[in-house]
Amino acid sequence: MWQQTRLLDTLTALCLTGALAMLAAALMIVWLRILPVQSVTLAAPLIRVTPVDIAEALQGRLNGNFLTLSLGRVRASLESLPWVRHAGVRRVWPNRLAITLTEQQPVAHWGNSGREWVNAEGEVFAANLPIGLQSSLAGLPRLSGPPETSAYLLAYYRESRSLLAPLALSPDSLTLSERLALEIRLSNGMILKLGREEMDGVSSMRRLKRFIAAYPRFVATRQKLPASVDLRYSNGFALSPNRP
Repeated sequence: MWQQTRLLDTLTALCLTGALAMLAAALMIVWLRILPVQSVTLAAPLIRVTPVDIAEALQGRLNGNFLTLSLGRVRASLESLPWVRHAGVRRVWPNRLAITLTEQQPVAHWGNSGREWVNAEGEVFAANLPIGLQSSLAGLPRLSGPPETSAYLLAYYRESRSLLAPLALSPDSLTLSERLALEIRLSNGMILKLGREEMDGVSSMRRLKRFIAAYPRFVATRQKLPASVDLRYSNGFALSPNRP
């Protein structure tokens, strides 16, 4: 008799468990149907990220309903877009996702590939420029060097641009060799050979400042500007043959 009672209790418990599982499954199906994500909105207009890019990034990422949807998956998918630096995603009751995208802000070309850029934080990223926007970034300077030197080159560009401005000149490109020797091409076509960061106890920035101080008297007054200026000296510089 005791064994029969125990068996009956076990069967009752199993039936209740099965019923609860079926009820939970039914509720989940209903829940998914009554709270679907019906719209996705952007918090700000975008320049280089297109609606097609966003739609492709979200393809297959909106599974589940308003509450079960993985915001982390959506965010990671959006941040995989080349022109997106950061994505913010939040739920807006009862059925909407609000997305905020921070686009990459290119401030310089990187190398000669035509699809690598340096952003305002000195980070290199790769992205094709959308058709119709090529001319908008044509005037950016070009930085080239070992991958880990992008932030250094951007900081050097900014300082040298400020120093050269009183001469009505600007740096068009900065190139850092594998041996970390720096060259600057100016807006007038002249090339400044600055050498490595420290040479004979003199920094490359100090050599550049020395050239800037001497430029009005010893360079700008020449009938023809030199093709390049070698600044790799401790107390002077050498002018190459005149430009044709």
